[in-house]
Amino acid sequence: MMAEQEITSATAKVTNVRIAPRKARLVIDLIRGKQAAEALAILQFTPRAGSPIIAKALKSAIANAEHNFDLDAQNLYVSEAFVDEGPTLKRFRPRAKGSASPINKRTSHITVVVSEKE
Repeated sequence: MMAEQEITSATAKVTNVRIAPRKARLVIDLIRGKQAAEALAILQFTPRAGSPIIAKALKSAIANAEHNFDLDAQNLYVSEAFVDEGPTLKRFRPRAKGSASPINKRTSHITVVVSEKE
């Protein structure tokens, strides 16, 4: 019988967010590996569309760590943070001479994992 392994990380996922993954990745790259409190401060002062969404995911991950696994919020850092592409909404814009050009409204799946420092 295996001994129970202590859980030292918590995850938060936000799916089908209406922001292009390419733009969300610019923001997520700023917080990877940082302390949780520092990452929140960075997101608060980053003037990009993805900042509030990613901040919400990070707060959720911190809350999950505290509430579900009794981890100390002071010792948490962003161990993993990544953006995957979600389903694309395809739209069309009317153009000259009766033609139309496609518009892709891209969506993202954002995942933030916080872990306790050893």
